[in-house]
Amino acid sequence: MDSQEIGEVIKFHRRMSGLSREGLAALAGVGKTVIFEVEKGKQTIRLTTLFRILHALNIDIQLESPLMQHYQEAKDAEGDRPGRPLGGGDTD
Repeated sequence: MDSQEIGEVIKFHRRMSGLSREGLAALAGVGKTVIFEVEKGKQTIRLTTLFRILHALNIDIQLESPLMQHYQEAKDAEGDRPGRPLGGGDTD
């Protein structure tokens, strides 16, 4: 899914919810220009802003990958050890 398609999904959900751009912006706590830009597929947006918009529309994101099961197992094995990255750290 690319930024254009994400924008289309957001616009569809906004319209189906009976919200104007201004209404969604108010619910998400962002400016109406941000909603316009997202719906047009603007590629540079902060993740936190995108998450606020998605949350306001009750849209969940699900990450899919062949490794997600391994990630979840590693996360469960780590338990509550805040501050430590899963897998022992970055390997850039």
